[in-house]
Formats: sequence, structure tokens, C-alpha cells
Amino acid sequence: MNKYLLFIPLMIIAFSGCSVEPLKPVEVDIPQTRIDYLKEVKPILDKRCVVCHSCYNSPCQLKLSSYEGVDRGASKDKVYLGERLLAQDPSRLFIDAKDTSEWRKKGFNTVLESDAVMGSNNSMMLILLDHKMKNPKSKGDYFSESDDLTCSKNRKELAEFLDDNPNQGMPFGFPPLSKEEFKVIKEWLGQGAPAPTSAEIAPSKIASQNAQKLIKDYEEFLNNQDAKHVMSARYIYEHLFLSHIAFENAPNEFFELVRSSTPVPEEIDIIPTIRPYDDPKVEKFYYRFKKIHSTIVYKTHMVYDLSAKKLERYKELFIESKWNETPYIVGHKIDYNAEPFRVFAQIPQASRYKFLLDDSEYVIRTFIRGPVCKGQIALNVIRDNFWVMFMSPDYDLSIKKNGFLKQEYKNLRMPIEDGSGVALLKTFSDKYIDAAIKYNQNRQNIYDTVYKGGLNIDSIWKGDNANSTPFLTVYRHFDSASVHRGALGGLPKSAWVIDYPLFERIYYALVAGFDVYGNVGHQVSIRRYMNRLRVEGETNFINLLPKEDREKVFDLWYLNAENKEAHFLSKNETAIDYKKINSKRELIEKVVDTHLLKSCNVKFDEYNYLYANERFPKLPKSYTKASDYKQAFKSLVKGGLPFIKVVNGQQSNLAYIRIKNMPKTDDVVVSAVVNRWHDNVSFMFDEKKSLDPNKDEFDFVDGFVGSYPNLFLVVDFKDLPDFFDMLHNYDGSKKYVNKFLKYGVNRGDDDFWETYDWFQEKFYKDKPHEAGLFDLNRYYHKVFLR
Repeated sequence: MNKYLLFIPLMIIAFSGCSVEPLKPVEVDIPQTRIDYLKEVKPILDKRCVVCHSCYNSPCQLKLSSYEGVDRGASKDKVYLGERLLAQDPSRLFIDAKDTSEWRKKGFNTVLESDAVMGSNNSMMLILLDHKMKNPKSKGDYFSESDDLTCSKNRKELAEFLDDNPNQGMPFGFPPLSKEEFKVIKEWLGQGAPAPTSAEIAPSKIASQNAQKLIKDYEEFLNNQDAKHVMSARYIYEHLFLSHIAFENAPNEFFELVRSSTPVPEEIDIIPTIRPYDDPKVEKFYYRFKKIHSTIVYKTHMVYDLSAKKLERYKELFIESKWNETPYIVGHKIDYNAEPFRVFAQIPQASRYKFLLDDSEYVIRTFIRGPVCKGQIALNVIRDNFWVMFMSPDYDLSIKKNGFLKQEYKNLRMPIEDGSGVALLKTFSDKYIDAAIKYNQNRQNIYDTVYKGGLNIDSIWKGDNANSTPFLTVYRHFDSASVHRGALGGLPKSAWVIDYPLFERIYYALVAGFDVYGNVGHQVSIRRYMNRLRVEGETNFINLLPKEDREKVFDLWYLNAENKEAHFLSKNETAIDYKKINSKRELIEKVVDTHLLKSCNVKFDEYNYLYANERFPKLPKSYTKASDYKQAFKSLVKGGLPFIKVVNGQQSNLAYIRIKNMPKTDDVVVSAVVNRWHDNVSFMFDEKKSLDPNKDEFDFVDGFVGSYPNLFLVVDFKDLPDFFDMLHNYDGSKKYVNKFLKYGVNRGDDDFWETYDWFQEKFYKDKPHEAGLFDLNRYYHKVFLR
């Protein structure tokens, strides 16, 4: 046989793979009446599209939470790219380009434009939605944040993608739009996707009269040009630039604090710096409040409330206080912008620390839910759950000893000063790690010298009033995290005590100085540095324990670590009295039950916490009242349950459970949080080595925890015995798999959107000020065939 004949079948296969039929336009009956984008289209996009397309992690950077984002379109460039060797040009909507033509130059392609004849439309948006309508059943796995996600640049690439993936229209891996929803979107696109007019969109961009009075007062305060105001405003701005600000008497309007090249009353022109402390490179700038008109999504909705009373507090802390030096203006054209302890040295440390403590939950939330905290590599620096407390300003020696911070400037420098494009070899340098270790050692030496009898319980800040948040719970949900007021969950493995220098460095390292578009060197440097800060917070807590217990507790927190973390334990005995049975538990219970209960009503939650003399309850024999299902949840808290050993995947960490048809009350929601056991978190890669599924545990929390639900479960009250039997005795058999599928809401279920809508509306009802759209990018990936 001629050997060349062997190539003929291969050539046929190769060429046949390239001959994909072009996409056929979708027929559209174009209505005479103009479709109103804001009233008719946007509500559909919000409920069915923004739930995945809203932020840095939007697939293909297609951000559909505003018309400007829809018009900008999509990009092949990924924001979260772990192996990026060079820093990427930022692509922040409303900031890094001013119009469509500028976005096209940055590589964004349209999803709205059509070149089909009248009466049809072949825009990429409509093609994807129409494809789903024609192929409604989802099949297989759906990872919307996968590294190999295909982002089609044009219709030719889209045709090839859909030809290879016939079940991957939009919404991705979820049921299609309803016929009515699809008709509205189709007709709007058929009309050329008309934008909202200036008159239509004006109300969403202009502050109400209720907000305008306070905005005027705050802008006057922040733009006052005397030295005290200039430096105070800079400090406030650098800590609020990520916040969603709400003003008194206008709680449903949210604003961003920005630096603008234009004063009132001119239109805001945002100065597009990467970081809030970067040189604005204009002769003069103004702090302005820009109203947020995009759809609010919960993962970025970090609310900060401003009122007349808060303005007086700012004046008390920053203007009326006596400063460390005669006030002077530090400009931005300096080489130490990334050193907050130097930049703001003249402002009293007590004022800065009290500013952070006044809104401690917000500040912690910025680095727990901010842009740094997406992905396993960013988040495996923290444990799956831990509690956070704060050192009282009355005991914090960085405040009481005025010269201490100045002596430590060199050791308090952070890798953020190297910018966004850190050379990869430089990430192996221990320059900043060694400096942080040296600071930690110096800090402990001075504490041992001053507090010879050890620190007592009063060294833990107990808040200034009933609204203070002196005790916080942090949950990690694999590649996202959340922070909550109070002591949620059972007794965690570890806890932190944060003082002023630690608070400020965590914020600047993970928020103000972090660039989500930075290269791998920048991100690795921050990750390594945060490892040191975690050790510092943990040892601050451990140093309150009896002297003989400290090293043992630290070793338990770092089991099987390849390299033992450098840490500095107090040489002095504690001033706290202990029975010494379990000193960690005893300290926590002293703090919560005695120290904080009266001042801020902090207490353990009713589902999860067990005192030393308590035992896990058994399942109720019957379910007739609310306390019965709560007892059942509490019976599940202990580790080692068969079910929790099975649900150990990356997308099996957070579920929302609806119990419906409750007797004499409305349906309730309970969040099921899986806490993964880690021997230690002193690693960057190969996290699996530190996991032990036999020690994983559930926490159950009333209401909603986190921004990225992995699963919805719906249980009728009468089915609770069966539901809890499944959780207690799950063995992977067909019987129990079918039980699980009875309650778990599959992403491919026909009624998925109905279920999602209920949970979302419940969230808005329960938390109207804090709520936003949940993100479905991490909903459990697999479609189960029933």
C-alpha cells in the first residue's frame, strides 16, 4: 500500500474539523415601542446574568451589572492569572477607559453588535441565549472560573465553541431564561440594544436630597486645605476607597469615595491610580462621593455608614486631638507612600487605631472579601475558621510609647513598596520576612519589660459602645471567605489578637497595597508576608495563656509543618488566673462570657458551641417546634460524620438550607459551613498534605454566611427526620444518594431559578442594608441526572 494513502483519512478528519457552519442569525419580531433598558432589560440581566458576571472574576471580564459594562463587552485577558510574569494593565470599569472606543483599544469585544439583516440578529449575546433556549438541558461539569475558559472574540470563534460544546449556552450550566425573559432581551437586541437615555439614568447617578446635605458637609471636611485636614483626609480616604458608603437618612443609596481632578459642581473625573496612595499626578485633586449605579453584588458590598455623628467623631479623632508633631502636609511625590507609619507619623497613633476599631468589622471585611482574597493560593494563608479579638488601646505599647513605631520604621516596611511587577527571583528574598520577624522580637521584648506581671483580660478591647465589634468570626470557604460579628461556630483551632501595628499592616498589605492585576511576584510576596502577620496575631493570643501552655499550643497549630515558623512567646507569666484544664477554652470563655457579654452582647451561638461539661445532643424523636430542628443541627456539629467525609471537594464548603412549611412561623434559612481541618497553614502549595477529612466539622448558622453558595437545599418541615437521617448516616449508597438528591438543588434542575429567587429575596428581606446579589460562579459544578 502507498504509505501516503494512510494520510488521507487524517486529512479528511483535519479539514472536516475546520469546516464549522457559521452561526445563523436569530429571527426577531422588532416591536414599534422602544424597549426600556432600565425597566425591562436590566431586571432580567440582574437576576439571571449578573449572578455570575459582576466583578473581577466575571467570566471573560463580561461585567453585566451596568449598561456601561454590557456595552464594554468581553475580553480574553484573565484578571486572576496566577502565573502572570508581568503586571497587567488594569481594566476597571468606569476608571481605566472612558468610552467604548477606548475599551476596544484595550481588547474588549462587543457582545451587542449585529451585522444581520433587518428582522434578525446575530449578536453574541443573543446567539448564546438562543443556543441555551434550543439546548435547555445542562450536562456534565461547569467551571465558570476554570483556567482554560474559552472567551470567544467574534462570531467565528463562538461558532467553533458552540459546535464543540452544544450544551454551553447562557446561562452557563443553569436553566435557560423563561420565554418571556428571552423575548424581552431578543427584542431589545433586535432594536439595536438602545442605551438608557440621560434622563432615564439620571436618578440612579444623582444623590437624593437626603444624602446631599451630608455629602456637602463631608466634602467640605475632606477638602479643607489646612495641614490637619489634608493629612486626616488622606488617611480616611486610603481606608475607605473600597467601601460602599451609605449616608444617614438615605440607607439605600451607596457611594464610592474617589479622588477627582474636578471640584464640585463639575462632573467627577476619577484619577485612575492603581493604589489609593499613588501619586495622582495632577496639580490639585478633590475628594468626591460618586454614586454607585451598578447592581449591588454581595461579594463587593462592604458597607460603611456615614452620619453627622460620625463626622463629629472624625473631628474628635483627627482635628481636635493633639498631634505628635506640628501638622504638615506630606505630598504624594515621595518614595515612602507605601509606609503608612511614616506617612502618618504626625497623627496620634491612638486616633488612627480608634478609627480602625470604630469600624473593625468593615476593616477586617476589606481584606477577607477584598480582591486579594480570591482563589486557593490567596486564601490558604488563613485557617478555615478562627476568631479575632483586638488589643485595647490602653495596653497597646505602640500607642503608649510614642517613639516605638519610629524606631521600627525599617522593620515595618512591607513588600507593597516594590509595586505590581516584582521580579520572580526577588520573591525568594527574605528581606521583608526577616524585618517582620525582627519587629516581632523587638515588640515582645518591650512588652515583657513593661508588663512584667503579664497582660490581663482587660488588655482585650471590649468595645466603646453597644455597636462596637470587638469579637469577629472568620470563615474560609476554600477560595472565598467571610467575616461575621460575634462568636459563631464551635471552639476553633486558633484565634488572633490584633494590635494597631498589625491591623494597619494587614490592611495595607492585603488591601491598599495589593494590585489584583499585579504579576506573580507581587502576589507571592504579599502571600508570604501575610504568613508572618498571621503568626504575629496568633502569638498575641497565645501569650495570654499560661506560660507552660504556650509552646504546646503553638505546636498544635503547626503540626507537620516543614519549617517551624519563627515566633516569640512572652517570658513572663500571665496575669490571668487559670484552672489549667484547657487554657485556650478557658480564656475564650472568660472573654466572651464575662468580658464582652455586658459591654457588647457578644455570646456563643446556640447551634455550635459546647462547654467542656456539655455533650452533643441526640437527634430529636419528633419535630414539632423550632427548638427540635436546632437540636438536630447541633447533633451534627461534631467531626467525623460520614456525610462530611464525602463532601470534601473544592465546591462543597457552603450550603444554604431552607426549611419550609414551618409550624407557626415563616420559612427559615440555615447556612451549613464546612470547616476543613488543616494540620497547619504554613504552606503555599499542595494544600492536600495538611488536610484531614476525619477532623472536618460542620458549623450551622442562622441566616446567610458568605457570598458564594455552593449548594441550595430545600427541606419540608415534615421531612426533617429523613433529612437528618441522611446527614447522620450517609454512606454513598444509592439509597442515600437519592435522599441527598431529593433535597439538594441541582444546577440543571428546571426549577433552579425559582429556588434561587426565593433565597435571594429572603436575603434582601432579612438584611436590606447589607444584602446584594449572591454569586453563582462557584455553585456545585456537576449536573446530576435524576
